[in-house]
Amino acid sequence: MRLFRSSEVVGIAADALDFAREAARDTHPNEYMGFLRGEPARNFDLDRTGTVITEVLIVPGTRSDETSATVDNNMIPNDSRAVGSIHSHPSGAIRPSDADLDTFGQGRVHIILGYPYGPDDWRAFDQRGELRELDVLDVDLPDPEEFFDFSEADLDLDDGRSPR
Repeated sequence: MRLFRSSEVVGIAADALDFAREAARDTHPNEYMGFLRGEPARNFDLDRTGTVITEVLIVPGTRSDETSATVDNNMIPNDSRAVGSIHSHPSGAIRPSDADLDTFGQGRVHIILGYPYGPDDWRAFDQRGELRELDVLDVDLPDPEEFFDFSEADLDLDDGRSPR
């Protein structure tokens, strides 16, 4: 099973990009790193085929300093919704380094966020490190807090002991 999808990535949800920019600011002056997950564009009633980046996955145990971020490969989930990676350059340079190019082999899109992490301080690249277009899309994403919005009645417990 392939870890990364083969369909074209047509854009990134504005909320996902905003989350990553905020995480990069919070991590500064160290590098920030995450992985990108997507959903079919048809889930958002877009007149396009392909995938929309909807989430940034933070991998537990990621270590970073001012010049690099390292992920423990054993902690990366085998995720069929994975589409690429995202990381920051605290120096402000928005181009892939040789080390970045070595990690771009998996996934369709790789985003670099440059200091000061403003709305235009990012670029998307393909697997070869070539600049590519990536639209920022204003789509409605599910509220992650809704995942935790339930009560004991929603669990359908019998006499409060165990699920049926």
